[in-house]
Amino acid sequence: MKILKNNVISVFLFTVLGICFPVCIQAYIPGMVEPLWLDSPLLSIGLAHTNHISKDRRFLADYNENHQDRNKNKSTHDQEPQPLKKIGNNGILINAKKEALIGNVTGALEIFRRYIDRYPSDPVGYFEAGRLEATQKNYSEAIALTKHAVALDPGNIWFTLFLAELYQMAGNITDAVSIYEKIVAENPGNLDYFYQLAALYLQVEKYNDAIRIYNKIEENAGVSEDISLQKEKIYLHQNDLKDAENELKKLITAFPGESRYYSILAEFYMSNSMPDKALEIYKQISVIDPDNAYIHMSMADYYRKTGNKLKAFEELKLGFANPNLDVDAKINIMLSFYTVNQIYNDLRGEAFTLAEILINTHPKDPRVYSIYGDLLTQDQKFPEARETFLKALTLDSSRYAIWEQILRLDIQLGFYEHLLTYSQRANELFPEQPLPFLFAGIGYMQLKQNAEALVPLLAGAKLVVDNNDLLAQFYMYQGDALHALNRETESFTAYERSLQAKEDNAYVLNNYAYYLSLEGKELDKAEKMAKKAVTLEPENASFQDTYGWVLYKQGKFDNAREWVSKALQNKEETSAEVLEHYGDILYQLGDKALALDYWMQAKKKGKGSEWLDKKIAEKKLVE
Repeated sequence: MKILKNNVISVFLFTVLGICFPVCIQAYIPGMVEPLWLDSPLLSIGLAHTNHISKDRRFLADYNENHQDRNKNKSTHDQEPQPLKKIGNNGILINAKKEALIGNVTGALEIFRRYIDRYPSDPVGYFEAGRLEATQKNYSEAIALTKHAVALDPGNIWFTLFLAELYQMAGNITDAVSIYEKIVAENPGNLDYFYQLAALYLQVEKYNDAIRIYNKIEENAGVSEDISLQKEKIYLHQNDLKDAENELKKLITAFPGESRYYSILAEFYMSNSMPDKALEIYKQISVIDPDNAYIHMSMADYYRKTGNKLKAFEELKLGFANPNLDVDAKINIMLSFYTVNQIYNDLRGEAFTLAEILINTHPKDPRVYSIYGDLLTQDQKFPEARETFLKALTLDSSRYAIWEQILRLDIQLGFYEHLLTYSQRANELFPEQPLPFLFAGIGYMQLKQNAEALVPLLAGAKLVVDNNDLLAQFYMYQGDALHALNRETESFTAYERSLQAKEDNAYVLNNYAYYLSLEGKELDKAEKMAKKAVTLEPENASFQDTYGWVLYKQGKFDNAREWVSKALQNKEETSAEVLEHYGDILYQLGDKALALDYWMQAKKKGKGSEWLDKKIAEKKLVE
């Protein structure tokens, strides 16, 4: 595990003699101080040192006020910088700043250089030039200039802080540490500097020094969550479990009524193979905070990890029955305990129990019905799933996913009138979603209203973006509807578009090939498409029949017999169409008696072709 390192943030202000220019780099405005923790979760807690902003963080509006001399009697500890005597030229500095503001960095630097030559004892010129060099990532030059400023005005904290900032930018953390060690020594009351120094120590992997600084912060500010958890993570990185444990215990001692700290300690014990200690802490939590929303979940985790699945499930049920624990947390916990496959297969019973508890505990939350509906769908209890999703919809009609589930279940259950009604309502609520248009088209087609089906099918196809599979579906159903309306040319065009979007759509390949064969058109093309369809789905009896029928239309009667025979064997309930096809093939092969038998079987099954009755009456093939 890598320790976190901090890209320490410092700040500076610059003042041009009688004119004050605020140039806070990042962090010394109240409410903006936040160290950047890098590389690992070690320091991810984000130390809340914004509460320790000192007076030094203010913009130095009074830096030049009245051009007073420094207060020589004031302690150097936490003193605010005082203005220097006027030794430069405001006008030159202002001109340089103007050039920098309009983007003429080269010109601005040249002015600052001339200013430094003319006023070599004014630290502001060096500081401003260094700051501008830093914006160009010329860190070596910026450091050299800023060191001049610090040398001329060693008491100016902002110059010093900026120099430390530059060392960090240049990757010279060691020198930045040296500067902050001096700053901390001179400003023992400013905890911000201690935080920054500790973070720098972590960057150079001086963990014991970081702990020492955090201890000093605690001496001044008292025990706090951020410092204790920070130190605990450092101790863990050093594999010092004892001191890590003591830090958490110290936090509990300081805040005995905060059950969350007990939970952190219990998790520490669980993570470090001390389950018995964890159990004792969990028992304490149940006493000091009996309404704790997470305690039963934590106990469930304990029992699961110790192999007691029955007790784990009992604790889960208690946790799920707690109304104070929100639904999302419960769902995430359930998924952390069980894989999706376990929920839908091995542990289906437990999953159903937990889902039912969710409904009883949160009867007004649509999400619990959605979860239960998903479980019912996976269990192929489609009517119950549909009713559950409808209940969710009454609680929240804005969830598109629930609408889609209901529409899919309407198709599954053959509720086409309801499918039409709800797909139209979904279109009104979610006009940018293409699927409800597709479902509406399917509903119309199932109700034999093919002309009406074309309206949503054409409209919905225009909404599809970057989804060729869905676009292929729209064109496929357009082709089917157009064929039913005897608009064959348009139907074939739609099928072509579907195959352009998805060339291996077996259903389109089959239908397109079959309808071409009925028209006696492009039989070679039809044969290739039918063969591809049956290759994609070799056990599909309808596709076998189509391939055989196309071969028949090509005059390949022996091959045709082979494939239609397969269709007869694979179909649980053979259709009149397939039986009639087989009779036609037999007739062409010279077995007229057996052909007549299959025609008569087709007649008993239902409606065959328009020629079926005549074939039977005349006992010969009629086409």
